[in-house]
Amino acid sequence: MSLDQRADRSRARTAHEYVRKELRAAILDGELPGGTRLLQSEIGERLGVSTTPVREALRDLVTEGLVFFDAHRGAVVRALQLDEVREIYELRMTLEPLLVQRVLDRIDDAALDRAHVLWQQMEEETDPAVWVERNHAFHAIFAEPDADSRLSQILAGLRDSATAYVALSLKARPQQMRQANADHGRMLALFRERDAEGLATLTVDHLRSTLAAIESQHPDEE
Repeated sequence: MSLDQRADRSRARTAHEYVRKELRAAILDGELPGGTRLLQSEIGERLGVSTTPVREALRDLVTEGLVFFDAHRGAVVRALQLDEVREIYELRMTLEPLLVQRVLDRIDDAALDRAHVLWQQMEEETDPAVWVERNHAFHAIFAEPDADSRLSQILAGLRDSATAYVALSLKARPQQMRQANADHGRMLALFRERDAEGLATLTVDHLRSTLAAIESQHPDEE
């Protein structure tokens, strides 16, 4: 591959990542609410890119559960359903403790140090959309030792599906970030102590608290 071809691929990848980041932030901020049509040509014009990186970014967002493709309307921002998020968190409360048990003795100090850096960044973050991205990355680190397992892949999909719910709830209830940050600090300490029982309890409590925060922001759907 020539240098020019490598440069072209790099620019394409950068444009793809830029579009994905901008669309993701707009959805998580509520700027693009559920039901909004996402026209590739319009997005490309607004962001100053061709439709190719827009199409690739939309595929990524479909994988994350933030967008779906309708046969007649094209790409559409996915509306949030409280019944769905309850099911997501019930599954996570069952499966996350199992993953903790599997990775606890295999996760190394370098991984925990990376998680610690993300936790410090979240402590200082006030933008819910940015915080949610770092929160997602924080929890993903703990799954790395078991990343190829079916359990880890199922949980990764559940975390992706929960992202939009968490972001919208934090925007309305930013104080929840402080509670979550405190939980993350305790979680790191328990990982370093290899305390499986303490981690399992904290993980379930943490998820239950997040679900309660989401439910409090969607009372009309209960």
